[in-house]
Amino acid sequence: MQAQQIADFLSGRLIGNPARDITGAASLLKAGPADLSFIEDAKYLDRAGQCRAGAVLAGQFAAGGVPGLESTLIIVNTPRLAFARAVAFIADSGRTPSGVHSTAVVDASAQLGAQVSIDAHSVIGRHVRIGARTRVGPGCVLFDDVEIGEDCELIARVTVYSKTRVGHRVVVHAGAVLGSDGFGFAKDEQTGAYYKFPQIGRLEIGDDVEIGANCTIDRAALDATVIAAGAKLDNMVHVGHNVQIGRNVVISAQAGIAGSSVIEQNVVVAGQVGIADHVRIEEGAILGAQCGVPSHKVIRGNGAIFWGTPARPIREYLKELAALARLAKKR
Repeated sequence: MQAQQIADFLSGRLIGNPARDITGAASLLKAGPADLSFIEDAKYLDRAGQCRAGAVLAGQFAAGGVPGLESTLIIVNTPRLAFARAVAFIADSGRTPSGVHSTAVVDASAQLGAQVSIDAHSVIGRHVRIGARTRVGPGCVLFDDVEIGEDCELIARVTVYSKTRVGHRVVVHAGAVLGSDGFGFAKDEQTGAYYKFPQIGRLEIGDDVEIGANCTIDRAALDATVIAAGAKLDNMVHVGHNVQIGRNVVISAQAGIAGSSVIEQNVVVAGQVGIADHVRIEEGAILGAQCGVPSHKVIRGNGAIFWGTPARPIREYLKELAALARLAKKR
């Protein structure tokens, strides 16, 4: 697409050639004449002036131009965010619907929106509804009564169990499993045997969610597991049954969240965090890597950082480490 189209999409101000053709994206160092790149700080202006990119996104610090830059310049408020949006915009413009592959199995009762793509060896069950322009990648399985919104992408080998609803513009990476049974059992105290508690609830995923490769998200036992709009899950995250994840929550790789826990909006969960059952993480809290949160614990403090097991404010945690180090040195 042309540079002017990108500038219009980003509501940016273009300096230079509006007809410059852009087909890809790269770093300043690697970008070629058909690539889009960006600079997010004035200290990189010299480097930008030497780059070969076809178009460069920059902040207001470059509003007067970049010395030596022969590329088209697009002035935006937040270059890094604008670059992310522009790359997705370019990719979407080049995507063409492929229809239903000859090896895919689609039940006659399924409802497919306009320009839906179903790739090779995918299976679409009864009464499934798929919104317009959604792409179901190779090897995916959608069980009966699944609903997928518009402009979604299931990359490959994604399995979606019944009673799962996925919103619009959701990306699910390879190997993810959505809506599987929760881990719930009732124990017979006389015999010691465990009997499966019914897992007959549903899973609801909001708009603009991204789910990483090999994530597993359980449906609720009786009600609903909810992943709210804008949440981002890294690879290999497990979400147990009845969990409620708020808007714009970010969860890094290998985190595990046990049943019936609540994570409020704008929370950040770092890698390998373990959250036990019936926990509440209040809005804006930050859990550092490998935190452990015990059952029924409430974590509160907008913008506060918690660390350690059991999780506690980072200053308290560091003081304890320092005291322990002093004690070890004395011994």
